[in-house]
Amino acid sequence: MTSIAIVGAGPQLGLAIARTFGSHGFDVALISRNRDKLDGLVGSLSAEGITATAFPADVLDRDALTQALKDAAAQFGGIDVLEYSPVGTFGVTALTAPATTDPSHVEFEMNFQLYGAIAATKAVLPPMREAGAGTLLYTTGAGSIWPDPRVANVNAAAAALRNWAMNLHKELADADTGVQAAHVGIDVSIGTAVIPGLPTARPEQISPLHWELHTTKRDQAELVFKL
Repeated sequence: MTSIAIVGAGPQLGLAIARTFGSHGFDVALISRNRDKLDGLVGSLSAEGITATAFPADVLDRDALTQALKDAAAQFGGIDVLEYSPVGTFGVTALTAPATTDPSHVEFEMNFQLYGAIAATKAVLPPMREAGAGTLLYTTGAGSIWPDPRVANVNAAAAALRNWAMNLHKELADADTGVQAAHVGIDVSIGTAVIPGLPTARPEQISPLHWELHTTKRDQAELVFKL
């Protein structure tokens, strides 16, 4: 049996990715802070015949995140795919323009996006390399590629994660490890408009990109969803 761990699992893209992989026989480990919300997602997936389990952890707590991934690997006999896509909470996450950005605004986002992704990767990559197979997927808004000054601090951290993920792809490919690493850029708002002028899309329109990077496009370091 194969499994996917979704870090930052929520009712939009995380649930869509779970359904996409679950429909192909994957067991699903759902990781985010809120146990009640995770239990709701588990219930929805279970009703659809998908095996899913909640592993609550905050991506800002490196030890808890690492332990959640180890627990998921123990339950499912390993993690075949890691998908990392936590989203900050509106009202908590500050959105800043370049000239008004303080170091603390970027520091929080770097902890949330880049450092959390690195910690998650370190928890799952060694067994993937040993097995000679696995997939590491990192999802950000397309501001990581085409910056938007309305969300400069978020873009800065997302760009750092994108850069790191694409470097990881090259390192793993050059070493012929059998492990795929790739970035997914999303150039839309999911569900409802968050940034004025940005088009919206349903999460199930986006999740097939993750499946393609795991299956038919393992040579690609990046796919971008645009309308």
